[in-house]
Amino acid sequence: DSGPGAVDARVWAAVDGAGPVWRRVALATDFLGEPVGAAALICVTVAGCLVRRTPRAAVLVVAGAGLTVGTTRLLKSLVGRTIHGEDNLSYPSGHTAFLTAFALVLALLATGRLGLGRVAGTSLVFGAGLAAGGAMGWAQVALGAHYPTDAVGGWCTALAVVPATAWLVDRTADRLGGRPAGAGRREWG
Repeated sequence: DSGPGAVDARVWAAVDGAGPVWRRVALATDFLGEPVGAAALICVTVAGCLVRRTPRAAVLVVAGAGLTVGTTRLLKSLVGRTIHGEDNLSYPSGHTAFLTAFALVLALLATGRLGLGRVAGTSLVFGAGLAAGGAMGWAQVALGAHYPTDAVGGWCTALAVVPATAWLVDRTADRLGGRPAGAGRREWG
């Protein structure tokens, strides 16, 4: 459907009317999902990975974010939900998907680097994804760029794509390194 559902309308009404300070916060958050902001985040993070000599991590940063954004673009064309006219595909939110994916990748890298166990690592990864997705989702709804369910769809897309991408990058790196898949030291938990 190309209109807000009952849940969308209720959440939108609750978020609507943010003052000028909150609008600036929403615009700053939104910038992180725009091409220039997203590219800056990716470039700085990849550079940090390469300086630390963790090329597998650099590949995950690019592949995790890239495949998540690509998946949202594919889903948008398949779902066809629009906002503010027929040209603005809205479901799922690519901004929310990107920032969630970026946070998930960073949390995976931190989990591996810190040697966190399964419970602590999973909590960190899920918490980072929830915080980033919540912040960007709020910004998109507050700016009127997306329905709330679009933001949830973007968040869920990142939650599905990033772990699968991490697994694929890890298996590929192990095979290219001449080790049996799963035998190598992963850089992300």
